[in-house]
Order: sequence, then C-alpha cells, then structure tokens
Amino acid sequence: MVSHSVWIVGTSRSGKTARLVEQFGSWVKSENQYTESIYTKNQRGKKGAGEANAKGERIPEFLDLKQTEPGVLVLAANDDNRRELGDRIVTSTLGKYPVRAKTPLGFFQDEVILFWPLLINSLHLKAQFPVRLRPETEQELATKLWRSQLDEEILRLAGVNESRLVRRILDLLQLAAYSGVLCEDIAQILARGLGENTTTLDPEFLASLLLDWRKWCLERGLLTYGIITELYSQHLLSDRNYQQHLIKRYQAVLADDVDDHPSVARLLFELLLDQGAVGAFSYNPDGGVRLGLGADPNYLEGLAERCRVEILNGLPSESLGEQLAKQMVELVTEPMVLLSLPKTVYSIQTTSRAQLLRQTAEVIANAIQSQQVQPEEVAIIAPGLDAIARYTLIEILVKQNIQVESLNDQRPLISSPVIRALLTMLALVYPGLGRLVDRDAVAEMLVVLSQKQQPPENSPLPTPHSPLPTPNSPLPTHIDPVRAGLIADYCFVPHPDRPNLLPVSAFERWDRIGYAATTAYNEILQWLEQQRSQQELRLIPSPISLLDRAIQRFLWNGSNLPYEQLAALRELLETAQHYWEIDTRLRQIAPVETTPYTTIAEFIQLLRRGTITANPYPVRPIGAARKAVTLATIFQYRSSRRSHQWHFWLDAGSPLWAKGGAATLFGAPFFLRDRLGEPWTAEDEKLAQEQRLRRILTDLLSRVSQRVYLCHSDLAVNGQEQLGPLLPLVNACAFVKG
Repeated sequence: MVSHSVWIVGTSRSGKTARLVEQFGSWVKSENQYTESIYTKNQRGKKGAGEANAKGERIPEFLDLKQTEPGVLVLAANDDNRRELGDRIVTSTLGKYPVRAKTPLGFFQDEVILFWPLLINSLHLKAQFPVRLRPETEQELATKLWRSQLDEEILRLAGVNESRLVRRILDLLQLAAYSGVLCEDIAQILARGLGENTTTLDPEFLASLLLDWRKWCLERGLLTYGIITELYSQHLLSDRNYQQHLIKRYQAVLADDVDDHPSVARLLFELLLDQGAVGAFSYNPDGGVRLGLGADPNYLEGLAERCRVEILNGLPSESLGEQLAKQMVELVTEPMVLLSLPKTVYSIQTTSRAQLLRQTAEVIANAIQSQQVQPEEVAIIAPGLDAIARYTLIEILVKQNIQVESLNDQRPLISSPVIRALLTMLALVYPGLGRLVDRDAVAEMLVVLSQKQQPPENSPLPTPHSPLPTPNSPLPTHIDPVRAGLIADYCFVPHPDRPNLLPVSAFERWDRIGYAATTAYNEILQWLEQQRSQQELRLIPSPISLLDRAIQRFLWNGSNLPYEQLAALRELLETAQHYWEIDTRLRQIAPVETTPYTTIAEFIQLLRRGTITANPYPVRPIGAARKAVTLATIFQYRSSRRSHQWHFWLDAGSPLWAKGGAATLFGAPFFLRDRLGEPWTAEDEKLAQEQRLRRILTDLLSRVSQRVYLCHSDLAVNGQEQLGPLLPLVNACAFVKG
C-alpha cells in the first residue's frame, strides 16, 4: 500500500515549507464538495474515504479533524520558525482546523507536565507539581551539588574552569537524552568514544555525577531540558496509557526541517505513523544547523523509507546558489583549481581587522546612501562576532543614520547600566548586602535613577524595530556622572550590614551639585528610606516587588523606554521570579539555616557572573519589517531562515568557517545514532569540517540574490595571519578598493 505520508526534500528556499502547508491543505479540504464529508465523517452519496479526489490524490480515511480536538501536531526546529509555520497553516486553512505548533523540546516539556501524574506512579516520585529549571539556575544548583567532588585536581585534569566543566557535564545528559540513551549508559558510551584518551575525566565519574544530579532533581520536582527529554522518550513514549491518549489527540503530524530535530523525535513520529496517523516532513540535505547541539540529520532521514518522497529541484531564480554553489565549493575543496568567480562576488581586503571593520561599514554606508540597496536588504555574517566588531560596525553605521539589527545578541544582563543600578538599589534596601556595593556602583545608580521622564507623545512605542541606543544618544538625566561621583564620594557610607546614603548637605560644597541634581538626589534618598522602613515592617512581599516598584517609580513613570532597555528589564523580572520560585521549592523540601538575605546576595552574584542574557520571551513585531542592516553569526543567520540581496561575509580568512565552535557541544559525535559511542578520530574531524563548510556555503548562497562581499584582513585580532579555508575564494574574486 502506498503511504499517505510525504517526505519533502529540498535545499534552502526551495519551497519546502510552502509545500508542507499545501500538503496539509490537500488533506483537510481536498475539494470544496468533499470538505464536509471529511469533517463530519458523513459519507452519504459522496466519494468514499480513501478514494482519489479530482487531483488524483488519495484522501486518508483517518484524517477526521474536529474543532474540539487538537488533531494536528506541527513541529519546527526553533521558536521563530514554529510561530511562522503555525501562522501560515492557520492562515491557509482560515483557522478552521485545530493545530498545535511546537518545537520538539517544547512539545516534550508540555507532555511531561501534562502527564506528570502518570510519571509519579510509574517512577514512584513525590507528588508535587514539577518546576522547570532555566539553564543558568540548573548550572548554579549543579555546581553546589558537585562542588565537593570537583576539586583542584579534577579541574586541572579537565583543563577548564569549574563553570565550564559543570556546563560540559550537564550537556552530556542533554545529548544522551536527545539521542534516546539512558543516563545509566552514558559512562559506557563515553568510555568507548574516548578510548585511551587520558586527558579527559573518568567516564564513570562523570556518569555518577549525572545520576546524582538527576536523582536530586526528581526528588524535588525540578526538570531540566535533559531530564524532560529522557522522561518523555524513556518513560512516556513506552507507556501504553500515554500512547492511547497521544493517538486519540493527533491524526496528523507535520514537521519542518527535520534535519534539525533530535533523534528522539523520530521515535515520536514512528509511533504516530504506526498507529495510522499521516505525516508530512521537510528535509534539507544542506541544513543540519543544529548538528552538534543534539540534532541527528542522518537518523531522521531514515523516516523517508516510510513516506512518499518528493524532491524539490532548484532554487529561486534570484538566488546566487544555483550559479555559485558548485563553483565555490570546488574552489574551497580543490584550491589548486584555477577559477575566477563572477562579478557578483567581491572582496574587501585590508591588513588589520580594525581597517576591515571600518572599510566594510563604509562600503555598506556608501551603497545605501547611493540607493544601490536598502538597509533591510543587507546582511553582515561572521563565523564569530566579538563585542569590538559589533560595537564598531553599529557605531559607524548608526552615525550614518543606518540602523543595525543584531540578531539574538546575547549580551549578559549585567552589561546593562539599568540592571546594575537596580541591583545596587536592592543592596541598599536589604540589610547584610553591604559588601556588594561600592562608590562607583552608587554613582551609576544615581545617574540611572534620575532619568528625565519624556512625555509619551514625544516617544514612539518601544518595539523590536526601535533604534538601538548608542553611546552618542544617552537618555537625559538630572544627575550627570560628574555630580553622581561627587555625591558618592562624600555622601556614601560603606558598611557590611547597613550601607547608607547621607543627605547632600554632608558635602561641604553641596552648592556645586546644583538645584536639579540635588532635588533628584533627595527624591531617590527619600524613596530608599521609605522602602527600608517598609522592609523592616515586612510590607514588601519579595525583592521582585521592590524591583517592580523601582521600575515604576524611576524608569517607567508613564514614559516609553527604548526596546533594548525594556527587554533587559523584562528579562530581569522573569529571572528574579524564576529564581525565587526555585528557592521557595528548595526551602520547602529541605529547610536550610541561612540569613534571610542570602538568596538576594546569591541572585546578585549570579547576575554579576554574566550567565544570564537579555532574551525575554519574544515580542512579535507588528507592522513592516525593521529597515535595518542585519548583523549575525553564521549559526544565528542560518537558524533564522532569512535571506537578503547583499551579503558581507566578515573575517572570510578565518579558520572558524569550518569549525563548529560554540555550536558544537563536547561529546556530541558520540551520541549520533549511526555511530553511537564510536571514537572520534582526526580523520573524522577533518571530514566533518569539510562537510560543515560545504553545507554553510550552499546554504548561505541560497539566501543571497545579488552580491556577496568576502571581507578579509591579513591579520586577526590577536595579530596572527589568517589562512582559513575560504582564502581561495578571496583571491579569486573582484577586489573592492577602500
């Protein structure tokens, strides 16, 4: 019998997602005259279920979607793609059919929480509602649990600091769960994979740490991404009761870009297909963006055997991929071949990287100002973006009135002056936190909390498309940095328990402060005293309430904040709420004798370590796309599935183009299903780099339509000569003079 399920194969921008949506539409509304019969199972006088429709397609007799049941499961590789795919399906079907769009991990999490009572019975867990740990909280708690075992000798042997080692160990649990491997089997797989490599830690030791961690979390009802995935794949999916519920709920499954899905997703798909559900899957042979982060393209490709395969040939006519991909890949893999690239590829070459950043920004600014291209049609893509490169490019372009959108710019939350000011405020209100405050922090707090409030009519609503704040356009304040420094020098009284701020008159020449700054300082002082007195009377429910009060009083107050500042504040409140929720749970399970303000001190120190980034739950942009140049790493750009007319490939001579970098977790190759536990040799690494580079080139070229600029400096930031794999391309294309 021919399968109703479809396996759609195509390169980037070949129409895979559109075909996926079209396939779903053909299932649920094959022809107008048959829609009612499919929807109500009323077959009187109509074509029989399973017969061919007017297009010659067979209608699956089991696809009977009712508005009261979530009948279709839609999975996408990441959250942005999930929202876009869900919207396209709902729009194409006019919202008539129930669709549940999730990422694989988001689906696993929802199912584990929904069926938690089932897990309580089967695993004999304590009956308590589960709480998910965010990665930064997971790392902090694991560090505390393992600290006695991670001594100096262990850290020396591992060759990394404590924080990096803890993250690496936790990632092993996540990789194992994604591949469907039990936590108990991690030691065996690592032992086989590492072999006689004596520079790494004992696999049995690493596995014992993870088993202790998993047990500790489950006893307290705490869930991490790795534990969630393991619970779902090892316990829920094999449970007969759960399988019956799953089959009743979903009659169809659509999965986009399955080359970026983890191995356990295939177990879910096969279970649904075995029970008669219909499936549609899209697969990009040049994708695998998340390979090294838990994705397993080769294993997922095995699903094709159960489906009718459709191959989408060719790229959009405007893409350079069709013209250049084969030629550029050949130049990189066979550098001895003498080829010259067409005039759609240019190079910008300098000696130093500082010159390269300036010249690249100037070429972009000149092209935009001469109307050759619009800002939203330009993307700057690099294998890795350091803070200097981001700052330099943004600074030069913004001075030319060209906005820059930095994709998923994960700067530490503590890098925001507003966040630092609020943490200083916490330390001044609550006792016992004086060692976390110094004069410089107090001066910064006075500047930030004295912002002049702008009337709403003079400020547009903050959106993701609002201009980025720059050092040249700070928000106006009543207390400037010089006056704030004077006040902190003469009015701040350090104390380990009760640091204090004195009235401005404690400074003999307080007349130098000025009326506006004095008034603003007195307001801050009065507010702090009021909060202290309320805290002593226990009228402040939690530090989260105090943070909210400070934001309302000094930062918001009816005005409109820049989007970047608003995002940082939202993330601070989300992080604080999560942190105190976990702290409350831990104190309920095992009460500890600590001072009341230890948790606040630990929270402040956690933020100051820079482990939390300003990425709150995303706000969907409304209206037209932002007219800004896109700045992104290769991984960020490929994950976003964007396309542009002009590409600027920064640091084209860097060796990082062929390396996974931060997008490859330690031990990831050991957990691929087709080579589970096999040693990873130098030859394997060389082959993997060649394949990664081929995928990157093919993928990026399919996302650009007019020009590619290869931006190369002879010397890297550290002064070393750059001899990366793309150097033959730089030497084979037209040179742009600065």
